[in-house]
Amino acid sequence: MEIERKYLVAKENLPKDLHRHPHLEIEQAYLSNDPVVRIRKQDDSYYLTYKSKGLMVREEYNLPLTEQAYLHLREKADGIVLTKTRYQIPLLQKLTAELDVFHGKYQGLFLVEVEFESEEAAESFTPPDWFGEDVTFSSRYHNSTLAYI
Repeated sequence: MEIERKYLVAKENLPKDLHRHPHLEIEQAYLSNDPVVRIRKQDDSYYLTYKSKGLMVREEYNLPLTEQAYLHLREKADGIVLTKTRYQIPLLQKLTAELDVFHGKYQGLFLVEVEFESEEAAESFTPPDWFGEDVTFSSRYHNSTLAYI
């Protein structure tokens, strides 16, 4: 089960020390939008992911792929291939902000997600000042939506 909140971040509010935080280079594409079936290259690892419907709470299953399987499936993907750098920024209460800095078509888009252990924790979360508009309940900012517009 994935329980997460998602926020837009304005460029001027990005943490100044991003380069000091661990980060991943991500490339992902979608085989289906309903249900969501995604393939992802994350540095040198490859995954196939299924996500159920939902906004803040969704089922999510990740399966490992080989590079060869990933490349084969990428050719069958619909929409565009999304590319982004994901920075992992520690927050209070042992939480982590996963800040996605998009490249390509969505250069200039900055989204941050925080995953929680419970719905109660997600609902009581107070975001740091650098977070912007809460878009948790808008499917417009799901990566699966972005790949198709």
